[in-house]
Amino acid sequence: MQLDLNLPAPYQPHAGLMAAFEACPLIAIMRGITPADAADHGRALYEAGFRIIEVPLNSPNPFDSISAIRQAIPVDAIVGAGTVLRGELVHDVKAAGGELIVMPHSDPEVVTTAKSLAMACAPGVATPTEAFLALKNGADVLKMFPAEQLGCQVVKAWRAVIHNDVPLLPVGGIAPDNMGPFLSAGANGFGLGSALYKPGQPATATASNAKAFINGLRIARAGVKK
Repeated sequence: MQLDLNLPAPYQPHAGLMAAFEACPLIAIMRGITPADAADHGRALYEAGFRIIEVPLNSPNPFDSISAIRQAIPVDAIVGAGTVLRGELVHDVKAAGGELIVMPHSDPEVVTTAKSLAMACAPGVATPTEAFLALKNGADVLKMFPAEQLGCQVVKAWRAVIHNDVPLLPVGGIAPDNMGPFLSAGANGFGLGSALYKPGQPATATASNAKAFINGLRIARAGVKK
Protein backbone atom coordinates (compact mmCIF):
# COMPACT_ATOMS: atom_id res chain seq x y z
CA MET A 1 0.00 0.00 0.00
CA GLN A 2 1.34 3.42 -0.96
CA LEU A 3 0.92 6.06 1.73
CA ASP A 4 -0.31 9.52 0.77
CA LEU A 5 2.14 11.38 2.95
CA ASN A 6 1.09 14.90 2.05
CA LEU A 7 -2.58 14.64 3.01
CA PRO A 8 -3.33 15.42 6.64
CA ALA A 9 -5.22 12.61 8.34
CA PRO A 10 -8.01 12.99 8.92
CA TYR A 11 -8.66 15.95 6.60
CA GLN A 12 -12.37 16.71 6.85
CA PRO A 13 -12.95 20.26 5.61
CA HIS A 14 -16.01 22.28 6.57
CA ALA A 15 -18.78 21.23 4.16
CA GLY A 16 -20.43 24.65 3.98
CA LEU A 17 -17.16 26.42 3.22
CA MET A 18 -16.23 23.89 0.56
CA ALA A 19 -19.62 24.28 -1.15
CA ALA A 20 -19.31 28.06 -1.13
CA PHE A 21 -15.70 27.82 -2.33
CA GLU A 22 -16.74 25.54 -5.17
CA ALA A 23 -19.35 28.10 -6.24
CA CYS A 24 -16.83 30.97 -6.11
CA PRO A 25 -13.28 30.62 -4.73
CA LEU A 26 -12.93 34.34 -3.95
CA ILE A 27 -13.08 35.64 -0.38
CA ALA A 28 -14.26 39.23 -0.03
CA ILE A 29 -12.33 41.06 2.71
CA MET A 30 -14.49 43.96 3.88
CA ARG A 31 -11.96 45.77 6.04
CA GLY A 32 -13.40 48.99 7.43
CA ILE A 33 -17.04 48.28 6.59
CA THR A 34 -19.58 49.80 9.00
CA PRO A 35 -22.78 48.12 10.22
CA ALA A 36 -24.89 50.76 8.45
CA ASP A 37 -23.37 49.83 5.08
CA ALA A 38 -22.71 46.13 5.58
CA ALA A 39 -25.98 44.69 4.30
CA ASP A 40 -25.93 46.66 1.04
CA HIS A 41 -22.37 45.64 0.26
CA GLY A 42 -23.07 42.06 1.23
CA ARG A 43 -25.98 41.93 -1.19
CA ALA A 44 -23.89 43.54 -3.93
CA LEU A 45 -21.21 40.87 -3.50
CA TYR A 46 -23.71 38.03 -3.44
CA GLU A 47 -25.49 39.26 -6.57
CA ALA A 48 -22.12 39.48 -8.37
CA GLY A 49 -21.46 35.82 -7.54
CA PHE A 50 -19.41 35.92 -4.33
CA ARG A 51 -20.22 33.31 -1.71
CA ILE A 52 -17.61 33.97 1.02
CA ILE A 53 -17.39 37.27 2.91
CA GLU A 54 -15.24 38.21 5.89
CA VAL A 55 -15.34 41.29 8.09
CA PRO A 56 -11.94 41.90 9.73
CA LEU A 57 -12.24 42.48 13.45
CA ASN A 58 -10.30 45.75 13.21
CA SER A 59 -13.32 47.22 11.41
CA PRO A 60 -15.83 49.46 13.25
CA ASN A 61 -18.27 47.33 15.29
CA PRO A 62 -17.38 44.21 13.30
CA PHE A 63 -19.78 41.83 15.02
CA ASP A 64 -22.73 44.03 14.08
CA SER A 65 -21.55 44.05 10.46
CA ILE A 66 -21.17 40.28 10.44
CA SER A 67 -24.71 39.94 11.76
CA ALA A 68 -26.07 42.42 9.21
CA ILE A 69 -24.45 40.63 6.26
CA ARG A 70 -25.52 37.21 7.53
CA GLN A 71 -29.13 38.37 7.71
CA ALA A 72 -28.97 40.07 4.29
CA ILE A 73 -27.80 37.21 2.08
CA PRO A 74 -28.90 33.61 1.50
CA VAL A 75 -27.61 30.72 3.58
CA ASP A 76 -25.55 29.22 0.74
CA ALA A 77 -23.04 32.00 1.39
CA ILE A 78 -20.49 31.85 4.23
CA VAL A 79 -19.98 34.93 6.41
CA GLY A 80 -17.28 35.30 9.01
CA ALA A 81 -14.48 37.34 10.49
CA GLY A 82 -10.92 38.16 9.54
CA THR A 83 -7.95 39.32 11.62
CA VAL A 84 -9.04 37.02 14.45
CA LEU A 85 -6.05 37.13 16.76
CA ARG A 86 -7.25 35.39 19.94
CA GLY A 87 -9.24 32.28 20.69
CA GLU A 88 -11.89 33.98 22.83
CA LEU A 89 -12.90 36.17 19.88
CA VAL A 90 -14.04 33.09 17.99
CA HIS A 91 -16.98 32.75 20.36
CA ASP A 92 -18.02 36.35 19.65
CA VAL A 93 -17.91 35.71 15.91
CA LYS A 94 -20.07 32.63 16.36
CA ALA A 95 -22.58 34.59 18.45
CA ALA A 96 -22.84 37.19 15.67
CA GLY A 97 -23.77 34.50 13.16
CA GLY A 98 -20.32 33.98 11.70
CA GLU A 99 -19.25 30.62 10.34
CA LEU A 100 -15.70 31.37 9.20
CA ILE A 101 -12.54 32.42 11.02
CA VAL A 102 -9.75 33.98 8.95
CA MET A 103 -6.41 34.87 10.53
CA PRO A 104 -3.15 36.53 9.51
CA HIS A 105 -1.29 33.89 11.53
CA SER A 106 -1.71 30.23 12.50
CA ASP A 107 -2.18 30.37 16.28
CA PRO A 108 -3.25 26.81 17.26
CA GLU A 109 -5.63 28.14 19.91
CA VAL A 110 -7.63 30.11 17.35
CA VAL A 111 -7.76 27.21 14.88
CA THR A 112 -8.77 24.59 17.43
CA THR A 113 -11.36 26.87 19.03
CA ALA A 114 -12.96 27.46 15.63
CA LYS A 115 -13.07 23.75 14.88
CA SER A 116 -14.50 22.95 18.32
CA LEU A 117 -17.42 25.25 17.45
CA ALA A 118 -17.93 23.58 14.04
CA MET A 119 -16.72 26.69 12.24
CA ALA A 120 -14.51 26.89 9.16
CA CYS A 121 -10.99 28.23 9.58
CA ALA A 122 -8.46 29.77 7.18
CA PRO A 123 -5.21 30.48 9.06
CA GLY A 124 -2.49 32.62 7.52
CA VAL A 125 0.72 30.73 6.79
CA ALA A 126 4.04 31.82 5.27
CA THR A 127 6.15 28.65 5.60
CA PRO A 128 5.59 24.92 5.04
CA THR A 129 6.10 24.36 8.77
CA GLU A 130 3.24 26.73 9.56
CA ALA A 131 1.12 25.19 6.81
CA PHE A 132 1.41 21.61 8.02
CA LEU A 133 0.93 22.59 11.65
CA ALA A 134 -2.23 24.50 10.71
CA LEU A 135 -3.55 21.46 8.88
CA LYS A 136 -2.72 19.24 11.85
CA ASN A 137 -4.78 21.57 14.05
CA GLY A 138 -7.78 21.36 11.71
CA ALA A 139 -7.43 24.14 9.13
CA ASP A 140 -9.85 23.87 6.22
CA VAL A 141 -7.88 25.99 3.74
CA LEU A 142 -4.49 27.70 3.84
CA LYS A 143 -4.27 31.48 3.48
CA MET A 144 -0.88 32.16 1.89
CA PHE A 145 -0.05 35.57 3.29
CA PRO A 146 1.35 37.91 2.15
CA ALA A 147 1.08 36.78 -1.47
CA GLU A 148 3.20 39.70 -2.70
CA GLN A 149 6.13 38.35 -0.72
CA LEU A 150 5.58 34.65 -1.32
CA GLY A 151 4.92 34.80 -5.06
CA CYS A 152 3.99 32.14 -7.57
CA GLN A 153 7.18 30.11 -7.19
CA VAL A 154 6.39 29.49 -3.52
CA VAL A 155 2.85 28.44 -4.42
CA LYS A 156 4.27 25.96 -6.93
CA ALA A 157 6.74 24.56 -4.41
CA TRP A 158 4.05 24.17 -1.74
CA ARG A 159 1.68 22.49 -4.19
CA ALA A 160 4.25 19.77 -4.71
CA VAL A 161 4.06 18.75 -1.05
CA ILE A 162 0.57 19.82 0.03
CA HIS A 163 -2.19 17.57 -1.23
CA ASN A 164 -4.42 18.85 -4.03
CA ASP A 165 -7.46 18.42 -1.80
CA VAL A 166 -6.20 21.25 0.44
CA PRO A 167 -7.03 24.66 -1.08
CA LEU A 168 -4.23 27.24 -1.27
CA LEU A 169 -5.44 30.85 -1.17
CA PRO A 170 -2.94 33.64 -1.85
CA VAL A 171 -3.94 36.88 -0.12
CA GLY A 172 -2.35 40.29 -0.60
CA GLY A 173 -1.94 42.27 -3.80
CA ILE A 174 -4.38 40.18 -5.84
CA ALA A 175 -6.03 42.03 -8.73
CA PRO A 176 -8.44 40.97 -11.50
CA ASP A 177 -5.56 40.70 -13.97
CA ASN A 178 -2.90 38.83 -11.97
CA MET A 179 -4.66 35.65 -10.86
CA GLY A 180 -3.56 33.51 -13.81
CA PRO A 181 0.06 32.88 -12.77
CA PHE A 182 -1.04 31.92 -9.27
CA LEU A 183 -3.63 29.48 -10.62
CA SER A 184 -1.04 27.96 -12.96
CA ALA A 185 1.27 27.49 -9.98
CA GLY A 186 -1.39 25.56 -8.04
CA ALA A 187 -3.48 28.13 -6.17
CA ASN A 188 -7.19 27.38 -5.85
CA GLY A 189 -8.68 30.73 -4.89
CA PHE A 190 -7.90 34.16 -3.46
CA GLY A 191 -8.62 36.59 -0.68
CA LEU A 192 -9.38 40.07 -2.01
CA GLY A 193 -8.78 43.26 -0.08
CA SER A 194 -8.51 46.89 -1.12
CA ALA A 195 -8.79 46.18 -4.84
CA LEU A 196 -12.32 44.96 -4.10
CA TYR A 197 -13.43 47.18 -1.22
CA LYS A 198 -12.19 50.38 0.36
CA PRO A 199 -13.97 51.97 3.35
CA GLY A 200 -16.54 54.54 2.30
CA GLN A 201 -17.00 53.42 -1.28
CA PRO A 202 -20.60 52.99 -2.44
CA ALA A 203 -22.14 49.56 -2.89
CA THR A 204 -22.24 50.21 -6.64
CA ALA A 205 -18.43 50.38 -6.65
CA THR A 206 -18.24 47.13 -4.70
CA ALA A 207 -20.58 45.52 -7.23
CA SER A 208 -18.47 46.77 -10.15
CA ASN A 209 -15.21 45.60 -8.58
CA ALA A 210 -16.74 42.22 -7.71
CA LYS A 211 -17.85 41.69 -11.30
CA ALA A 212 -14.34 42.60 -12.50
CA PHE A 213 -12.86 39.94 -10.24
CA ILE A 214 -15.38 37.33 -11.33
CA ASN A 215 -14.54 38.09 -14.97
CA GLY A 216 -10.82 38.10 -14.21
CA LEU A 217 -11.11 34.68 -12.60
CA ARG A 218 -12.98 33.36 -15.63
CA ILE A 219 -10.27 34.63 -17.97
CA ALA A 220 -7.48 33.30 -15.76
CA ARG A 221 -9.07 29.88 -15.56
CA ALA A 222 -9.48 29.76 -19.33
CA GLY A 223 -5.81 30.60 -19.75
CA VAL A 224 -4.72 27.86 -17.38
CA LYS A 225 -6.71 25.23 -19.31
CA LYS A 226 -4.97 26.02 -22.62
